[in-house]
Amino acid sequence: MVTASIIVLGVIGIIAAILLFLAAKKFYVYEDPRIGEIEKILPGANCGGCGFSGCHAFAVECANASSLSGLNCTGVDAEGMKKIAGIVGLAAVAAQKKVAIVKCSASCENRDPRNHYDGVRSCAIESALYQGESDCIYGCLGCGDCVAACPFGAMQMEPGETLPHIDLNKCTGCGKCVEACPRNLCELVPYNEGRPIVWVACANRDRGPVAMKECGVACIGCTKCRKVCPNEAPAIASFLAHIEQEKCTSCGECIKACPRHTIVSTSPINSNTTVI
Repeated sequence: MVTASIIVLGVIGIIAAILLFLAAKKFYVYEDPRIGEIEKILPGANCGGCGFSGCHAFAVECANASSLSGLNCTGVDAEGMKKIAGIVGLAAVAAQKKVAIVKCSASCENRDPRNHYDGVRSCAIESALYQGESDCIYGCLGCGDCVAACPFGAMQMEPGETLPHIDLNKCTGCGKCVEACPRNLCELVPYNEGRPIVWVACANRDRGPVAMKECGVACIGCTKCRKVCPNEAPAIASFLAHIEQEKCTSCGECIKACPRHTIVSTSPINSNTTVI
């Protein structure tokens, strides 16, 4: 009886194996082996910074493309893209590297808390419930949604701090932090190694006297930065300055002129500069 059971099970196993083999042959989908080679170069973070759903989708697009123009993975450097170009036999197309900046500099010493939020630590939730702990309804809420969203660990929230810090060596410009911030304080800007990024670390659009009461480093739209800039890079709208990066040469004149110390840069240009 036992022998018969073993034989029956063995026959069933053989038949099932044959059926699975035939099904695998019947429904086999060929995949270009170059796709796997490209995926090995990609970071595997599936951040979506390339505009596709993930690294595999980007690899498929590269393998099927007739040109790499418009195709760029934010998680690999220029050498990585050259390797991908070599795999698919196409010319590598240089892409402008971008990094994230935070348009707020209201650290603990610059903001005046009016209340205390006691709930789930999420900027999205806090923003939906009320204006925040300070009078400024535009500034960073400090819960770290952008930090949690960064797949490359480029953003950190230090203990006791209310603002995220960005590590430019890790930031790939994927844009996840931009999507995560409910107040649109994260922005992607062009980055050229060796040239500091200069920007207005503020998003307050209230009139000068009101903004000054709300935050110690709020932009008041005084236009002094624009007056001293040789390239007219600062643009003023809704009582708020914004640096047009395509015009900025990082001369630092706007940083010197800003009476509120709101304009900062990624590396020291002068004593008023803040490093992220």
